[in-house]
Order: sequence, then C-alpha cells, then structure tokens
Amino acid sequence: MQINAVSSGLSTLQSGQLRVDQAAGDIARASLPATPPAAGINPPAADSAAAMVAGRPEAQELTSSLVALNVGKTEAQLGVKLVQTADQVLGTLFDTRA
Repeated sequence: MQINAVSSGLSTLQSGQLRVDQAAGDIARASLPATPPAAGINPPAADSAAAMVAGRPEAQELTSSLVALNVGKTEAQLGVKLVQTADQVLGTLFDTRA
C-alpha cells in the first residue's frame, strides 16, 4: 500500500513537472516575435506589449498556457504532499512496530 502511494505521488509530481515544462515552452515561444525586426526599426515599448498580445490570435493560446502552468504547479504540489504523507504514515508504522 505504501509503495503504491509513494509511486502515485512521484508519478503525479513528474506529470506536473512535464505540464509545467510544456506550458513554459509554449509561453516562451509565444513571446518571440513572428518575424525578426528590420534593421533600424526600434522594438515596441514595453507598455504597448500587452496591447499587442491582446490583439493577436495567439493571446488565447497564451492564456491556455498560463492556465496549464498553474495546473502543473498544483499537480506537482499535490504529488509532493502525497509523497510526504506516505512517508509520514510509513514512519508511524515503523515506530508502532518497533
């Protein structure tokens, strides 16, 4: 039973990490310009960046990636809690039998 709980916790943690990695990669790709700026043209100011994202079709994909990032974080935290709880229960069982 304990091995299954630890295994499930580690699997959940790994799944969360993979989700965070994928979402972070998607967010990083979304922040890259579609085409390189031409020579002599200044990049847009930081305050207009939000307006540019809102008008792009990729804005919805960016929002989905941000949600996936938070889901992955929560999933990883859940996996850690599961492993910690299994460790505590296993420790209690050893203390009871000793």
